[in-house]
Order: sequence, then structure tokens, then C-alpha cells
Amino acid sequence: MSTRTVIVLQGDQTGQELLAEALRVLDPSVTRYPLNFIPFDLSLANRRQTQNRVVFEAADALNQYGLGIKAATITPETKGDVGSPNAILRERIRGEVIQRTGRRIPSVRPLGGVYAPITVVRMAVDDAYNAKEWREGDGLEERAFRTEKISRRTCRAVAEYAFQAASKAGAKVFGGPKYTVSPVYEGLFKEEMDAAAARHPQVRYEPQLIDATFALLLETSGEPLVIPTLNRDGDLLSDLVLKLFGSIAGAESQILSFDDELNVRVAVTEAPHGTAPSLEGKNVANPMAMILAGAALLAHINEPAAGRASRAIYEATLETVYQGVKTSDLAGNASTTEFTDAVIRAVSAKLEVWDTLR
Repeated sequence: MSTRTVIVLQGDQTGQELLAEALRVLDPSVTRYPLNFIPFDLSLANRRQTQNRVVFEAADALNQYGLGIKAATITPETKGDVGSPNAILRERIRGEVIQRTGRRIPSVRPLGGVYAPITVVRMAVDDAYNAKEWREGDGLEERAFRTEKISRRTCRAVAEYAFQAASKAGAKVFGGPKYTVSPVYEGLFKEEMDAAAARHPQVRYEPQLIDATFALLLETSGEPLVIPTLNRDGDLLSDLVLKLFGSIAGAESQILSFDDELNVRVAVTEAPHGTAPSLEGKNVANPMAMILAGAALLAHINEPAAGRASRAIYEATLETVYQGVKTSDLAGNASTTEFTDAVIRAVSAKLEVWDTLR
């Protein structure tokens, strides 16, 4: 069992505090899996001081080692400032897929009929983001234009990964783009979804137009779903899916880069929420999503011990909530550190018991 290196992308405010909690859980003394952590300070202050050089250095390290865990960071709104480190990281590591999974949180009542996990696999690049935009004309004749693009490579990566994820989870691939209205642009993505379905005949496949996908999610119940999407569609859909389960606290986010054979080359995991400045320093924020980001990271290491540690963290985190140890956002009174302490105890207990049963 060799030691794996994880690039730690430090952040701002409560985001950094929650990253520290996740690293407590990932400590080798807890997981029984050897990890080496290399930190990069991506706080707003340091990005400004280095003029984003630290972000490029972190991205190069991710390309070298393949694993990263990231805290939430501040993106300044002032034009000419350092901007978003996420955009630089995604471009530098050639991230193509963002994966988010909504799941039931014990004691949190989901909306509608949702019961089983719903995973959104979306493009991480192109589409409506970074599109060329301009305006022409004056007054009521003024018109705004936008030129978007998607590539077959990214379409194939999203489609293929969606079917692989569905195969592992016993889920159905569901949804898709509005290819009837956009047969050339969105039709390219639909072609790759159909091709992936042909490569994975064991996976159930139910393509739907994106508007129907939103509507039908309110009627879903006990069947796990994986939904491949365009970038903009997935951005909207993943927020909806997480809230269907009552809180974004129970979901981690993953940015994935692939090699030419569409195997995951770089995985960066994080919590889907922001820096929560109003909670900074109060020890009340929910570390659940950030802890689950650590579990997701371990799942990308193709070693049995890492897989066991990943499952132990997933189970321990949800069981901790089930046993009533909850932060205030889930109607509990546990502090941030108290919740993490409980998860650590549960992870350690699971791994000890599992070792006795091998």
C-alpha cells in the first residue's frame, strides 16, 4: 500500500475552517490509509499577493499527483481583480466533468417523492460559460448576442462517465439536452449519449428533453438516477437536485479530468457551498459536505484500503446524523468540531470492526 499525495487547496473564511475538519477525518491515523498532503494557499489575500501565480502552481501540482481537495474561495467582483481560481484550475487541469449527487440525509425530509440518490454529471467547460458576448444597435433595437460552443470530446467524456457512474450505482441514465430544438448544437451531445448507451447495454437508459427532466424529477421516487447535462443546464439542475433532498449539506462536488481513454486523470473534490462569511469563527457551520468530499477523493484511489476508508467515511457521516449529532442547520445543537469528532469515532470503529471480520 503506497502513500498517495493529495493537493490541499486552502480557501477563505468558513470554507477554510471546514476544509480543516475534513482533513482531520482524512488523517491516516483515522482512515488507516497513508496520505501525504501538500498545501497551497488559495486565499484571496495570497492570490492577490502572488497575482494568481499560486493558482497556476496548484494546478500544475494537481496534474502531477492527480488528487486534490479544495476549500471554498472568495471570487471578487471588481473587474481587473484576481477573479475566480476555479476557472483557472479547471482550464489548467483540463477539467471536463462536474459531478454532484443528491442523497437523503437522515432526519431531513426531502421534497416531492425523491428517495433514491440523483447524480448530475455536467460539462465543466464551454456551453454558456466563457462564451463570446456582444451587443449591437441602440434603444429598443439593441440586441445581445452570444456565441457558444461544445466539443465532441467533452460530450463524450460526460456521456461515458455518466454511464460508468450509473453502472456502478445500479442507476438509470435519465434526461438529456433539448436536441429537438437544437439538433446541431445540443444534438451533438445526444449523439454521444446514444453512443455511450450502446457501449453500456446493461445500463438502463431513458433520454428526456431537459424541460421534461426538470418536471419529471418531481415525480421520481425509489429509482436512483444519473443525469448527464450541458454546462448551463447542469448548473441549474444540480442546485435543484440538492435542494430536493432538503439541504446542500449532504452532497460533495467533484471536478474530473480525463486521459485520452476517458479514465479519470485528475479528481478535485469540494463542498458545493460557498465561504459563509457570517459563520466564520463561530464553530457552528456544518462540515458534512466537506467531509464527504474527502470520502469522494478516496474513492478515486484504486486500492481496496482506500475504498474501505471511503465507504467508512460515507457511512459514518450519515450515521452520525441519524444518531442525532447534528449542527444547527439540520435542527441540531452540535458544533462543527463536535460533529467531526463523532464522525472520526464512527470511522475508527467501523474500520476496527471490519478488520475483525475479514
